[in-house]
Parts: sequence; C-alpha cells; structure tokens
Amino acid sequence: MNTAESMALDPTRVVGRSIVAGNVVADSTDSSLRFRSFAPAGGLNLPPMFQAATDQEVDGAARAAAEAFPVLRDASGSSRAALLERIAEGLAGLGDTLTELASAETGLPVPRIAAERDRTLFQLRLFAEVARTGDWVEACIEHGDPSRSPAPRPDLRRMLRPLGPVAVFGASNFPLAFSVAGGDTASALAAGCPVVVKGHPLHPATGELVATTIADAVAALDLPVGCFAFLHAGGARSVAVGEELVRHAAVAAVGFTGSHAAGMALARLAASRREPVPVFCEMGSVNPVFVLPAAMAANPTGWAQTLFSSVTGSVGQMCTCPGVVFVVRSAGSELFVEALEQAFRAAPAQPMLSARIHAAYAARIDELSQLAGVRATIAPEGPGVAGRPAVLVVDWNVFRSTAVLAEECFGPSTVVVECDDLDVMEEAAAAVHGTLAASLWMNDADQAAASRLFPRLERRAGRVVVNGPPTGVEVSAAMVHTGPAPASNRPDATAVGPLSIRRWCRPVCFQNVPDALLPPELKDANPLGIERWVDGVRNPPARTSRTAGRT
Repeated sequence: MNTAESMALDPTRVVGRSIVAGNVVADSTDSSLRFRSFAPAGGLNLPPMFQAATDQEVDGAARAAAEAFPVLRDASGSSRAALLERIAEGLAGLGDTLTELASAETGLPVPRIAAERDRTLFQLRLFAEVARTGDWVEACIEHGDPSRSPAPRPDLRRMLRPLGPVAVFGASNFPLAFSVAGGDTASALAAGCPVVVKGHPLHPATGELVATTIADAVAALDLPVGCFAFLHAGGARSVAVGEELVRHAAVAAVGFTGSHAAGMALARLAASRREPVPVFCEMGSVNPVFVLPAAMAANPTGWAQTLFSSVTGSVGQMCTCPGVVFVVRSAGSELFVEALEQAFRAAPAQPMLSARIHAAYAARIDELSQLAGVRATIAPEGPGVAGRPAVLVVDWNVFRSTAVLAEECFGPSTVVVECDDLDVMEEAAAAVHGTLAASLWMNDADQAAASRLFPRLERRAGRVVVNGPPTGVEVSAAMVHTGPAPASNRPDATAVGPLSIRRWCRPVCFQNVPDALLPPELKDANPLGIERWVDGVRNPPARTSRTAGRT
C-alpha cells in the first residue's frame, strides 16, 4: 500500500488544516494560504492541499493556551503523566501509517523513521515518569528561625514553576522526535505549559496526523482544549506564522530546532517584545572529531568506516553529524584518508529533505571544492534531490585561513584537516567554534595527548565523546544536547532529557507563606513524597509542624 492510499483510508485524520482550541479550523477560499507537501524520493506532490494558519488562528491558539495554562499548571503530576502516556499510546497505534507517511514526506527510509518513532515514544513515556514522580521541581526548604539575632530568619521555600504557553517550532530533519510530539512538546507539557506548535512545511501531513493524536488525548482526559494547538505554516505564510506566534503576548517561551539564521532571528524578535521571553535555539554545529596518532596507527580503515557511516547517515541531515575531522599526518592517516575517499567515491546519492536543502548543499560543495588547497572526492550524481556524499581534504593552514571550511555544511560531507603534529592539533582544538558535540578517538598510548586536548574540547562542546561518533544522542537524564554559540543561543540549557523541562520554568521563592497556601511540593508534610532539600539535608523525613517565624 502506498502512502497516498493509506492516507485516503481515513481522510478525517489529515485534512490539511490547523487545529486550534481542539477543533480543525474552517476551510478557507483564500488561495494565498495554500501549499503542498512534496515527496523528495518520488519528486511528486502528496495529498491533500494544506492551508496555512491565518493571523486570527495564531491569535486564537495563543489565547486558548493562555486560558488553559492555570489548569495545566496546577494539574497533578499524575494528570500530566497520563496525558503524555495517552499521546504515546495514540502514536503507537498509528503503526505503519505514521512511519510510511513521514518517510514519504522526508525521503528518509522507513527503518530510520521507525527508530525515530520509537525514540519519540520513549521520551514521551520518560517525561511522563518524571512528571508523575515530581522530583524535577527542585524543591528546597529553609525553615525560619525566629530566635536568630540580630534579626529573625524568614521561612524560605523555593521550587520551579511553569512559565506559561510555549511555542514549539518543528524541525525539518526529525519529523517526529524534534517536531510536533517531540522533546520540546513533551518537556513543556510535563512542566505544566500548554503548547502551540508551528508545523514544518516539509512534513505537514505527518505533523497534522501527530497533532490530531495529541488533540484527541487532550480531549479524552477532559483537559482544557487550549493545552495544545497545531498551526500549519507553508507557502506565503511559512515565516509569518512563526513570527506572529513569537510576538504574541500570551506566549511565554519558545523552543526552536533549525538553522542558525532562523533561530537567531526568532531570538531577536522575542527580545524586542514589550515583555521579552526566552528562546531556546538548537542550531547548526560542526561536531569536530580528533583522531590521535596511536589510535590512528592501530585502526586507520576502521576509523574511516566509522566516520563515513556517521557522516552519511540520514544523508548527513542531523545536527550532530561530524563536519570536520582533524588528523596528524602519518602513514596511518594516509591509509585513513585513502579508505575514506574510496568509501565516499562509491557511495550512492540519497534524496535530501527538500529541493531547497539539496540546492543549498550542492552549491556549498561546489564552492568548497573550488577553493585553492582543497582536494575533493564527490560521489556520482544522483536523480532529483539526491545529495552526493563528499569528503574534502585540506592542510591546517588552508583550513585556518578559510572561514567557510569551518562552517556547518548541512548534508553528507566532511572536511579532513591534516595537521603537522600534536601542537597544531591542540591549536585546532582551541580554535573550533561552539559545538553540540566533539569526539576524541584514542587508545591507551594517546593518554598524554588526550590530556592536552580534553580541556579545550570541554570548553567548546556540550558533549565530549571518546572513541565514538558524535551522532547518536541518548535520551537520558545525563544527556546534554546544547553547546556554546553558534551551536545554541543557550548553552545553559539542554534540548534532550529530563533536564530540558527546566527551560519552561522559573524559580519562585515563597517567604513566610502559610502551609495552606503553599504548593503541595513545598508543604511540610510532603504529601507527594518527592525528593527535596530541607535545611541543607537531602530528602529528610517530613515535618509535622511549622517552626518558621512569621512577619
């Protein structure tokens, strides 16, 4: 069964219109709102015709989210967990329809989409567990001391409280894990923040199908309809929908995954509001790899295969793909480069996410391959929007003096930089831009060299990897998916794992507040049984009476 046929089985699921306040918006006769979904692999438009959200619909979604916020903010952790689990259950129930549709709209293989689907379900269930447990609020209690001299010490209690409605921007390269029901949405709902998603125009049908599932879950649990909204954005309204959403007074925070230019434009827009709001952007990254001499000598062809697989996976369209690799010239590095060039020369071109992304990638590879001092090995031409894998080999002096070589090239390519010695490699480590991840490939004989590079990489990367590629981001409490600029505008926050909930909150201190008025997380009796810091002790037994001084 092809994707168009599977969609036609239930036309009520994907009708091409936004979801606002729990309802599919009305059909419009305004042709300027229309846009189509495109299948990169087949080069054909997919049904149905889509309708971008109007400014009235953006306003309606944001207002409904503001009305829903007090209810979702005060909902129990169990209620938020039930919503996230219901969403996961609904997405799992879509089966092959979801994976085939996402594959058709992105050109990514069904197994790759299926793995992303499983990751999405896992993170929804993980955030449900975190919400239900409730420890994420970082509750801290310092009991007052009315006898303290020269002044009584007040009773102070602090916890994280949700900010309000969150605008989430879907990502082009992850139609599930970083889009409508992705980590930004899951973490915001876990925090108690309603979500308004600006759908990505490259996979509108996938986005709408997922959005309908979320809206169904909200309705099934009798939560306010404003807890979730989905706004189509494409054609002439592709940019405007997002800008209107960020400017809306009801929006309290923004989550974005995409290009550096677009992310920083949104951050500037949010900062220019009468009441500025935080924007958390995960943007482009080169994710450098440093191969140390002893490791290179021991396994040059093996490292070449590892790098090739990481560079070309998902057609190089992942934020953690290794865009540059540094090696010290040696007999081993010559074998490494030879094996790498052979692999790239034989690699098939695969469809990229869109004609625009393909054109930008092809233009960049053409530009880089023409530079003096660059040796380029490029795979044969492919049909349509197929991206040609490419490896570029340069000397450190050429790389250092050519800024464009150090910038992200979104697609299946990497730059190998040949260094004369470890001193030059250390200089390179100090010069790399802020990045999501950096990899150090080494063995026991490289310990001294690694100790020189490691501190420099820690300063420039959100995640330092030893003996593995930067691709493959585990969803866990210890994971960090951010980095210094230009990889992110907020190196203090992560976009992956339970710590990401913190983005959608602010710390609030309650001073000398009666127990009856306190949130349950801060009551002396600890009715939720959460982990807390009390008078400098982690998770002590609950108190039965208040000893705080009163003013």
